[in-house]
Amino acid sequence: MTSDKIRPQHLERKAILYVRQSSAHQVLHNRESSTLQYAMRDRLTTLGWSEIEVIDDDLGRSAAGRVQRAGFERMVAQVCLGKVGAVAAREVSRFARNSRDWQQLIEMCRVVDTVLVDQETVYAPRHGNDRLLLGLKGSLNEYELDLLRQRSLAARYEKARRGELVVGAPVGFVKAGDRYEKDPDRRVQEAISLVFNKVLELGSARQALLWFLEHNLDLPVKGKDGETAWRRPNYATIHRMIENPIYGGTYAYGKTAVVAGYDRTGVKVKIRRKARSDWLALMPNAHEGYVSWEKAEAIRKMISSNVPTSRHHGAPKHGEALLAGLLRCRRCGRKLTLRYSGAKHHIPRYSCTRGWMDNGEPRCIAFGGLRVDDAIEGALLTVVGPGAIAAAVAAEKEAGQQRDQVREALRRDLEAARYAADRAFRQYDAADPANRLVTGELEARWNTALARVAEVEAKIAAHDAATVPSTVDPASFAMLAADLKSIWTDPTTDARLKKRIVRTVIHEVIADIDTDAAEIVLLIHWVGGVHTEIRLPRRRRGQRTSTSADVIAAVRQLVLIANDDLIAGILNRNGLVTGYGNRWTRERVTSLRSHHDIAVYKPAADGIEPWLNLNNAARLLQVAPKTLRVAAEAGRIEALHPLPDGPWIFSRAVLSTAPACAITERARQNPRHPAGSHPNQQSLFSSMT
Repeated sequence: MTSDKIRPQHLERKAILYVRQSSAHQVLHNRESSTLQYAMRDRLTTLGWSEIEVIDDDLGRSAAGRVQRAGFERMVAQVCLGKVGAVAAREVSRFARNSRDWQQLIEMCRVVDTVLVDQETVYAPRHGNDRLLLGLKGSLNEYELDLLRQRSLAARYEKARRGELVVGAPVGFVKAGDRYEKDPDRRVQEAISLVFNKVLELGSARQALLWFLEHNLDLPVKGKDGETAWRRPNYATIHRMIENPIYGGTYAYGKTAVVAGYDRTGVKVKIRRKARSDWLALMPNAHEGYVSWEKAEAIRKMISSNVPTSRHHGAPKHGEALLAGLLRCRRCGRKLTLRYSGAKHHIPRYSCTRGWMDNGEPRCIAFGGLRVDDAIEGALLTVVGPGAIAAAVAAEKEAGQQRDQVREALRRDLEAARYAADRAFRQYDAADPANRLVTGELEARWNTALARVAEVEAKIAAHDAATVPSTVDPASFAMLAADLKSIWTDPTTDARLKKRIVRTVIHEVIADIDTDAAEIVLLIHWVGGVHTEIRLPRRRRGQRTSTSADVIAAVRQLVLIANDDLIAGILNRNGLVTGYGNRWTRERVTSLRSHHDIAVYKPAADGIEPWLNLNNAARLLQVAPKTLRVAAEAGRIEALHPLPDGPWIFSRAVLSTAPACAITERARQNPRHPAGSHPNQQSLFSSMT
């Protein structure tokens, strides 16, 4: 059956059958749709075409306009050349589901007089009614796709808000319906738990990474096929675990957003991370995690750009620094370096400069070593005492009973390697010996598995050889603790002996600087497993151990009426101390004046003092001291008051001015309050102010 819209000029040209499906899943599973589309070739034959070309290059490609379709472009190019009399598809929506491609195809078919054929009818774009119908169908096809997408996303988001949308499981988890469950492989579980424990213990992801690399331990990763593989870890491996809330037992969805970008090649889709407040779902305690949600958050906030270094302390040397090789920077994880300063090069100073020396990175922290060494000595002498020996020995025994983390990880690797070797042997043993093509390959796999077993066993042997067992005798340790203080303070004691004692009880010291509190923070990791934090005051940048500027200004004013002995008493009464925190004495006041070029107090030779205290000034004005003090506090007369609990200082020149005369006149006019005391009245106490 032919249509009146098909003319001889159409049949003289070839027809193109366009076959398309939107995804690879449809291509593999929707076989009936593909069969129906290819069956359109029979319809074209019935309509009168003998030359039919099938274009199926776009199988598995969407027609929404987001991907390039080589088959569609080739079809449009042939239409433009006038070589095509008809383009056919099972439904016209197969051609395009976006207005740009659809209108382009319709316009080209109208220009070259090409008809469109589907399973229902024939469309002639040169006819106004058919062009209108095709335009409506194109708009409906585009709207239908958007509607389906909106419905699908709405259902997806609603399921995510309930915490039931499980798309993919990261390493350490498997999908169990609509929730996550831990991987049943105990080796994977313990490896991931070890990652979080090490990051929390060492204080940085970088330091934990180097710990894994130092002991040559592998970590599990998920492959593209969903299988778990063991590989050498990198920073991204550990950082992804720490940043992913799923390891804290929390369901999270909507952490990223797709943003369209533009470059010279066209539109480029980029993935952007969203702020946590913009996530679609965040549900703590949704499933069993490797750490608690609170602990996972604490670890995540603690992470920074830290780089650890070797675990070895180095051999004790002759230097006076007690903690050489024991201090580790909390910020970057590297060991602190040591240098000596001072005139005799005997004052230690610890600094984290390895990153600057090796890679040109900014320096981390630096501080003097005398105060730090003294604090560690005090903590050591306090801990290592006769009363603490029993607890230390018990802690050592308990720590010895605990399984070594590195050896346990290697033991799990050995168990997995032996299983793989045994499995390879069973496969080799079950094969037909005559089939050398198969047995040769299986034998090679078996040899590789055996080599892996030997490699892990060598690692365990090397680790056991490097681990020195503790041979401390509790009795001799107790005797050492009883005499430790006298031995330590003996000037003839070798510095290397002190360092060996420190290394016996201290594993390492994590150091940091609290800039806000101006303190050095030391976290001592004792060998028994106990941690102790010590905070030491530290001078701020630019701060000097000198007297406060306010004290110096007060002394400049006090020398107008008081000598050094009296000034020292006034400063102590106000709770002021020297730059080193000492009380004031006459000698210290004298030294302060000499250093700052402050003149000493000298009584006037003629007895007429240019500066007077409160009592002498009141006597000069013939008013009560209280009256003059109240006037000075109110600002009616100029006076100096350098310290809250100190004397008032008046200039003799100011006492002869009009404000002073007004105060005297006002006091004399008040009959209930005499201006001053009787000149013949004697005082029981000598005035100091």
